Amino acid sequence: MPRSAPERTCVVCRQTNQKKQLVRLVRTAEGTIEIDPTGKRPGRGAYLCHDASCWRSAVKGNRLETALRTKMSAAQRAVLAAHAEGLARSAAAAASGGQE
Repeated sequence: MPRSAPERTCVVCRQTNQKKQLVRLVRTAEGTIEIDPTGKRPGRGAYLCHDASCWRSAVKGNRLETALRTKMSAAQRAVLAAHAEGLARSAAAAASGGQE
């Protein structure tokens, strides 16, 4: 019997998806919040969709802070907001067929 793929839940929209389809954020031992592209870094983790609106909500609200049990600095919020804008640009480019 084949093993099922691990599933995780986005902390903002609460949608469940395969772990590979979500982005993991990790609270490091130093207390910083970083994007974990490998999904294997040590520390407390939380997951977000690749949807820019989820990222914007995570930056503005406190759901991510609650999930990671820490407070985000302004610099950390700026890094996550920049990532959200990158996702929004990627989605817009994909929607327009890659043409600007």
